[in-house]
Amino acid sequence: MTKFVLIMFLCSAVPGNECQLIDTPINDFKTYHECAYYGYDYSGSLLRSMGNANVDEYKMYTAFSCKENQTI
Repeated sequence: MTKFVLIMFLCSAVPGNECQLIDTPINDFKTYHECAYYGYDYSGSLLRSMGNANVDEYKMYTAFSCKENQTI
């Protein structure tokens, strides 16, 4: 059975800051589309929770990928 794993990073466009791997409440999905939709939804929620001032100051953004994980 194929499953998909969400890998997400919180990043800053400010020089000297590196992307950091972050945990998400859900990271295992049955389908690619479930993973992708969740990644976009969670990205928006996460950035909004950081506050406008922080997002602006640190030029924050997210990056994510849904990786296929073959399981038996």
